[in-house]
Amino acid sequence: MQMGQPSRTAWGAAILRAAHQTVDGAGIFADPFARLLLGDEADPLIAAAVADGTKQQLRRFIAARSRFAEDALAAAVARGVRQVAIIGAGLDTFSLRNPHPRLRVFEVDHPATQAWKRQRIAAAGLALPASLIFVPVDFERQRLGDALAAAGFRTDEPAFFPWLGVVPYLRRESIVAVLQFMASVPGAEVVFDYTEPLDNYAPARRAHVEALAARTAAIGEPWLSRFDPSDLGRELRTCGFDEIEDFGLAEIVGRYLGAPVGGGAREAGPHVVHARRVA
Repeated sequence: MQMGQPSRTAWGAAILRAAHQTVDGAGIFADPFARLLLGDEADPLIAAAVADGTKQQLRRFIAARSRFAEDALAAAVARGVRQVAIIGAGLDTFSLRNPHPRLRVFEVDHPATQAWKRQRIAAAGLALPASLIFVPVDFERQRLGDALAAAGFRTDEPAFFPWLGVVPYLRRESIVAVLQFMASVPGAEVVFDYTEPLDNYAPARRAHVEALAARTAAIGEPWLSRFDPSDLGRELRTCGFDEIEDFGLAEIVGRYLGAPVGGGAREAGPHVVHARRVA
């Protein structure tokens, strides 16, 4: 990450969310502010993303994981949740679209990303919502619970944690520590995504995933963690979560397109998890 700029992967995800609004007609996920945060570069960036046919599947996955997280959040709010902590918020725009008047939104991310995002919001002529609290943190060096508590987050009240596009870039011990903290909050829910070990992939697909991992490593953001679905389920229960849903690529994208991608066949790929502490 360069000082004064967002992470390259957060930037890339924002471009694909914006592209989804145009080329896909926001068919899965509506985000009218994604393009605004891209500023004057929006049109060429979106055009380049659309022209790259290898990014179509990733674009739909990013749209689907955001839609799923916000649908799950809406259900949690209906059950009485009044605080959401977006972990590794990047250029996420939920705080600007928040439809829940009583919901406090904590955005947790690296200070450089947050500073850049504030500048882009101001440049777009948008005001920061009163319900939004920025929480600067370096996940590899600071405790998430301490940073949130200092910002006014209530660890004795139910909370929802969207955690998208982050887990693969953290070391396993950091991931487990974050999950343990989340599960320590009564009535906690988390939605996050992860990728499987390379050995789980068919050879043809494995080459594509290796190439993608190499590209992120080349820009200084390597994938540090992968999980086998069955192992991750056990880890989540050990951390303290009671209810766990795990969706593969075909399931999560097909959920919003009306039919499973690829005919519904289960194969290795990215996953989206919804875990909830009930007890």
